[in-house]
Amino acid sequence: MSETNAPPPATGPDAYITAAAALLAIPLDPAWIGAIGSNLSVLCAAADLVGGFPLPDAAEPAPVYTA
Repeated sequence: MSETNAPPPATGPDAYITAAAALLAIPLDPAWIGAIGSNLSVLCAAADLVGGFPLPDAAEPAPVYTA
């Protein structure tokens, strides 16, 4: 059995931001990573509030209007 000395893959918000920017070919100044991480934290908290809001069983989605 062979062993490799490769480090484990990076995890966490900074690694996600860097990987997503590379995948989408978005130029990313490393100085922005902290601000982007803060924004993602706020958006995640807002999504948790919306996702955690209880809806009654009788609730129906709003209609979609198109012009």
